[in-house]
Amino acid sequence: MARKAVIAREKKRERIVAKYAAKRADLKANGDYEALDKLPKNASPVRLHNRCKLTGRPKGYMRKFGISRVTFREMASQGKIPGVTKASW
Repeated sequence: MARKAVIAREKKRERIVAKYAAKRADLKANGDYEALDKLPKNASPVRLHNRCKLTGRPKGYMRKFGISRVTFREMASQGKIPGVTKASW
């Protein structure tokens, strides 16, 4: 489990990115890079990092499901993810 402070920081970044998204798009379209530079650093979507929705794990993230590979494997074994079965051949 990731530290609570790290998860909170990531959520705060998500809120800031959403808040400034329209303004960033407008400034980029107009080519006003000086004003764009004055926006907060965390307003850039590049600074976001995908994290597991359940555990907060930053590595091994599966975009399709929004969880880490470890959590995915556990849930798939328990049958909690519809349409996913363990391979056997």
